[in-house]
Amino acid sequence: MDLSELREKIDRVDEQMLALFLERMDLAEAVAAYKNEHHLPILNRSREREILAWAAEKSGDRERYAYHLFTTLFELARARQAELISAPTQVEQLVRTALAAGEDVFPQTGTVACQGVEGANSQVACDRLFPRGEIVYEKTFEAVAEAVESGRCRFGVLPFENSSNGSVRAAYELLQDRRLWVARSVRLCIRHELLALPGARLEDIREIYSHEQAIGQCSRFLRGLEGVKVIPCGNTAMAAQKVAESGSRRIAAISSHPCAALYGLECLRDDIQNSDNNYTRFFCVTRQPVIYPGANRISLILACDNRPGALYDILSKLAALGINMTKLESCPVTGRNFEYIFFLEMEASVLEPGVLSMLEELERECEGFHFLGNYAEI
Repeated sequence: MDLSELREKIDRVDEQMLALFLERMDLAEAVAAYKNEHHLPILNRSREREILAWAAEKSGDRERYAYHLFTTLFELARARQAELISAPTQVEQLVRTALAAGEDVFPQTGTVACQGVEGANSQVACDRLFPRGEIVYEKTFEAVAEAVESGRCRFGVLPFENSSNGSVRAAYELLQDRRLWVARSVRLCIRHELLALPGARLEDIREIYSHEQAIGQCSRFLRGLEGVKVIPCGNTAMAAQKVAESGSRRIAAISSHPCAALYGLECLRDDIQNSDNNYTRFFCVTRQPVIYPGANRISLILACDNRPGALYDILSKLAALGINMTKLESCPVTGRNFEYIFFLEMEASVLEPGVLSMLEELERECEGFHFLGNYAEI
């Protein structure tokens, strides 16, 4: 039998498989109608185990291939059932509210809270997001969250992730605890320099101040210094301001080039970061959920059962809809042994077919589910 004959046979099998698949999906829709009427959950794990055991018994040494085939069928059927089930969910209500609150375009003005002082990277992010915005400087991330939550500021800007040093956990925890929502994000290329008062020399420096993220991003350079104490502070601009106000040539700051001009400092070294590909992402947060036109990213915080396959069940829902996941990070739950939550980000819009239903299914099945927002990144 030559290749063309084999392909003809495969085509005939594929035609039969497609017809059977469509018939199976019709039956899955009928099951959804029954579950809807009798208020039953979509997921029936024991039923799926029975089918997988049957498939394994029938498949011989190709059991693992059959396993993946049927688990994919289950996920597609659940995705379709989720579209048809009418049980109310919080995420559906949130999304409807957020879409209704969105304006035609993302605003260019408004009061914006950010942590730090003039020259901070958060200030640069504010200017990118709101070219005509009124910036209100706060001392801490918590104060930024409070300013937004209280209504004193319409927006807040917080750093959430660095390409070299990972997520800013404190900011994620604020989103989770304060019930703030992500309306936009911006990605900035970060360049660090070692700044000191005019006339200072590198060999004279005994203390270096900066934000802990910047310290981590320049760890290799710092390890090469002897007899120098590295001290974390609020952010890189605050570090530059501290050096300028100290009057001492024995202290320096890891900060940005604009801060050198802003605070009258000189650059001792400009090649101190671990990687030239150093980006920080900032989230614009709001008090109420809002989705603006062009939103194409979704961020979630999830907690799933501590059992084999639990995370796979979550990720398979994205795969079933062809959604690209751009971030997945685990974080231990404080006070609970070996239990984790997951920060998950995907390229998707709640307006795309099946996406909102998928989010509703995650809410129903996950032990913890927190929808952070659907937004665009600039």
